Amino acid sequence: MLPPLSPEQFLTELFSSRAAATGAVIRRNARDIERFYGCAAFIEEMRRRGFAVVENAGQLVIFCNREPIRRLA
Repeated sequence: MLPPLSPEQFLTELFSSRAAATGAVIRRNARDIERFYGCAAFIEEMRRRGFAVVENAGQLVIFCNREPIRRLA
């Protein structure tokens, strides 16, 4: 079993993906974000970065860019 990640390690791992680095979209389980970083702190960090986050069915979808979001349906 792997040791738990520190909040800093969690963010580093999250944003080291190619999708995040290129401004795409990434998805994570809300429970994992709460466990490793804290939901309120995570949302504040996303605001600081200018990223939008939406939640659906226990998943957080993070838009790793500052473009507007338009719901189509």
